[in-house]
Amino acid sequence: MQVIYGDSNYKNIIEDGELLYIDKTKYIEVLENYKRKNLMFLRPRRFGKSLFVSTLWHYYDERFKDKFESLFGNTYIGKNPTKLKNSYRILFLEFSGIDIDNLEVTFNDFVNKIRTSLRIYLKTYSYTKEDIEILNKESTPETLMNNFFEIVKDDKIYLLIDEYDHFANGLLAHSISDFAKVLSKGGFVRTFYETIKSATMIGVIDRVFITGVTPITLDSLSSGFNIVDNISNEYQFNEMIGFNYKEVNYSLEKCLFPYCNIDKEKIYRDIKDWYNGYLFNLQATTRLYNATLVNYFISKFDNNNCDYPANMLDSNIASDYRTIMKLFYIGDTEQNNKILETIIQTQEIRGFLKDRYDIEKEFSEDDFITLLYSMGFITIKKSSFNKTIFEVPNYVIKHLYFNYFAKELEKRANLTLKDSEVSDSMIELALSNYEPFNNKLIDVIKTLSNRDYMKFDEKHFHTIFLTLLNFSNIYYIKSQPQLSNKYPDIILKARNPYEEEVKANYLIELKWAKKGQIDSKIKEGKKQVEEYLEFEDIKEIDKLRAFVVVGSIDKIIWIEVN
Repeated sequence: MQVIYGDSNYKNIIEDGELLYIDKTKYIEVLENYKRKNLMFLRPRRFGKSLFVSTLWHYYDERFKDKFESLFGNTYIGKNPTKLKNSYRILFLEFSGIDIDNLEVTFNDFVNKIRTSLRIYLKTYSYTKEDIEILNKESTPETLMNNFFEIVKDDKIYLLIDEYDHFANGLLAHSISDFAKVLSKGGFVRTFYETIKSATMIGVIDRVFITGVTPITLDSLSSGFNIVDNISNEYQFNEMIGFNYKEVNYSLEKCLFPYCNIDKEKIYRDIKDWYNGYLFNLQATTRLYNATLVNYFISKFDNNNCDYPANMLDSNIASDYRTIMKLFYIGDTEQNNKILETIIQTQEIRGFLKDRYDIEKEFSEDDFITLLYSMGFITIKKSSFNKTIFEVPNYVIKHLYFNYFAKELEKRANLTLKDSEVSDSMIELALSNYEPFNNKLIDVIKTLSNRDYMKFDEKHFHTIFLTLLNFSNIYYIKSQPQLSNKYPDIILKARNPYEEEVKANYLIELKWAKKGQIDSKIKEGKKQVEEYLEFEDIKEIDKLRAFVVVGSIDKIIWIEVN
């Protein structure tokens, strides 16, 4: 069988017959029995939300009543149907692809998105051309929706909205003032949702399910759309979207292992390192895999040669994440960068998880931490007193962080880091020659301003070192992995498919020396490395070279420890 990749239409997937569908339909029953009918469910990008929305659509749409057995017969909900199956007309809206260059264009795109969805509804459920023509005459979201609800006043509608915040997040990153205009009282987005609220009150809309990424837009809507209940962080919905371990194992057993005689445990470990780690409730214990990335790995795995994909992250997905990284500039950029540096240096951050963001108040540290959590750049680790400790979920996100910091480093140091040159130096490092990499490192350190040197310390040196290492995908880069309650700064271990070509793996202890400290830092680092080399986990790494790397304003010294 083949995994689903790039298709979020439930009907197409089931009727294809060759695509592996991971059954999440038990959550249809959970949602239907939930205490509220108008729900919002947020998850990071590329997590599988659109497929779940499509599943709801095909389950509840009255048009698919005669196809219920063929579409759902082999699923949980097919064997345990609810009383509301195939009992609604579905109004589907989604707000991706809206231009945010200026408010006039944004407004027109928003109106056209709505008009198109309403026209599709009327055609689908056999309304007249005259009814459709009424919508063509309207030019605002409010009048469009009000006229539509008058036309369909006798229908019972389940409203599904996907990517509710897609354009709003882009607008927020582009212009906070524009964001405030469209979502504040009297703004066209606010009035749009006010009409939906009215439709729920008169019974035309019976249920609402909304998906998106961040809660930023939610507060701006709350006074006009306070009927929605955000269930994103509730215990029973932790696993509704994304894969748990059993679902990943099932996918591998069906789609990969039959074709390749490979080390299954190694595959499990690598997929976990790259794609696992997400937790959406403090009481939940099951950490989730990004479903889209797991399916990408399986779909790109070379079954003929039993080799990993050349890139563990789809370039299209990487581009998506880099786009939403523009949100890092909201509010106090210096404050945000300090938070990001702390996350890179310590792999965690402490803060409060907020359920919404008030645009009229100053963007706080907890607002930014919540934003990072919503986008999937950090996830819940554990609670500590009255705060939550968040951590970086997996290797994909670490890699994206370092891509971001590489660009920030270029701005700060006023230099250009050529990808090819840095990656070539990483190839030399893999061939056991560290000099080219060290030269690039020196170039970056020397171009930093004197002001930066005044506050420059080992953590900054560590961040720059890691940033350059992440220009290549040759190695798994483990930053401060816990070994016997001790923490080597960096371990570089070759990843598949480069393990045979790589001539050296590395253990690196980093030190930053001020004037007159170089000798003492070397001595301190050597003692630590000698201790690390006695750990069993380290002894198992073949082709290992161990170094103390001491940086200073004047030079960077590599001392090998045997």
